[in-house]
Amino acid sequence: MGRHGTIAGRKAAQDSKRAAMFTKYAKAITVAAKDGGDPEYNAGLRVAIEKAKAISMPNDNIQRAIKKGTGELGGASYEELSFEGYGAGGVAIIVDCLTDNNNRTTSAVRSTFDKHGGNLGTPGCVSYMFSRKGVLIIEKTDEIDEDVLMEAALEAGAEDMITEEDSFTIYTDPSAYTDVYQALAAAGYAFVESDVEFVPSMESTPTDEHDIKKLKKLIEVLEDNDDVQKVHTNCAIDLYED
Repeated sequence: MGRHGTIAGRKAAQDSKRAAMFTKYAKAITVAAKDGGDPEYNAGLRVAIEKAKAISMPNDNIQRAIKKGTGELGGASYEELSFEGYGAGGVAIIVDCLTDNNNRTTSAVRSTFDKHGGNLGTPGCVSYMFSRKGVLIIEKTDEIDEDVLMEAALEAGAEDMITEEDSFTIYTDPSAYTDVYQALAAAGYAFVESDVEFVPSMESTPTDEHDIKKLKKLIEVLEDNDDVQKVHTNCAIDLYED
C-alpha cells in the first residue's frame, strides 16, 4: 500500500478531502447494500457503515446510499474496475475504482498517468508485486496495551501486527478482515484506516526529486477522482509528506 506517513498526516489528508471521501464511502455502501440492506445480516455493509461514521458522514447520506443499493431509490449501478501501471521512478501502482461509466473512468485514469509521468499497463503487470491483505491501523496511545491488542487481534483471526512509531498495523487474510475489524471495534478500538488493500511484497525507492514530485502529483490527482476508491503503491517513501 505504500507508506501513508504519520497518523497526523493521515488525519490531515482525510480532513482536507472529507467531502470527496463522503462520495467514495457512499459508493462503497451502495455496492455493499446489494447483498442486503440490513447491516445486522450483512457484515460487509456493517463495516462500510462503521467506516463512514468514523469520518462523520451524515446518517441521511448513509441511509440514501443503502436505499440506492437495495433498489429503493433510483440511481447509478456501480461496477468495480482495477488499473495497473507505473509512476515516475518505476513505482508500481494499482488503482481501485467504482464507476457507473467505464469509458469515462478508463479515459480519466489513462490521462492522469500520461500527464504525470506514469504509464498505464495491462492487467497483471504489477499486481504480482503485491499481496491482498486486510490492513487495520490503530493510533498508538498510552491507553492501549500492545500485548493486549495483539492478543485480541490474533484471537480474532489476524495474521500479524507491526508496531510503528505512532501506530499499530494489523494484517489479516482478506477473508478474516471483517471478523477482525468487528472484534476489535467491539473491544473499543478505533481505526485511523482500515481496508482490504494490496500490500507490496517488494518496494521501490525513487531517488530523483523530480520523479518524486511527479509521483506525488499523480497520486493526488488520482485520489481526487470520485470514481477512484483507493490507490496502492509499492513506494518505500512517504508520498503524503509535504
